[in-house]
Amino acid sequence: MTAGGSVGPAVEFIDMTLQNEGAWYRADDVGSRLGGVLASYGSSVGAVRGTIRDALRKFRDLDHDGILLLASALWARPAPGVLPVFERRLAAVVLLQTRVRTLLHSDLTRLEGFLRSAATGELADPLLADVVAPMLAGFSTMERRKAEVVLSRWRTDPAAELRDAAAYLDQAVPGASAG
Repeated sequence: MTAGGSVGPAVEFIDMTLQNEGAWYRADDVGSRLGGVLASYGSSVGAVRGTIRDALRKFRDLDHDGILLLASALWARPAPGVLPVFERRLAAVVLLQTRVRTLLHSDLTRLEGFLRSAATGELADPLLADVVAPMLAGFSTMERRKAEVVLSRWRTDPAAELRDAAAYLDQAVPGASAG
């Protein structure tokens, strides 16, 4: 789906599949573990990964902008007044993992929003380790310089999650640090 296309059908497919794959006992476990800050369908990690694999086969025309729109839609609340859903957010992370080579330095600001609102290390950690770090490692020197502007801001941000993310990236990605 191009920038002008709708990701609605892909979101609906992923959401419905994750709900169908859910189990009450896993949903209760996630709810207990995360202290009720996110809702849960109770889908397994394998089901989340399989759902994204199937969605990418079904919606083959997702370009860079479509991937980001889909990830953002999955990350968002499914409806006003409803808690964000852990498995939808995990699906957004898996989606970005599978398309990390298409991400640009300008996508760091969107990923920053995800990190700020992750609400749990179970989402923030794979987002950093499996999306942001490989993204930075694959950048050219010019892209890395542009990304450094964002990372410099993260290092001094009032939000601990961004300062921690920058510290992690400084250690995990050779050359990510300003020096």
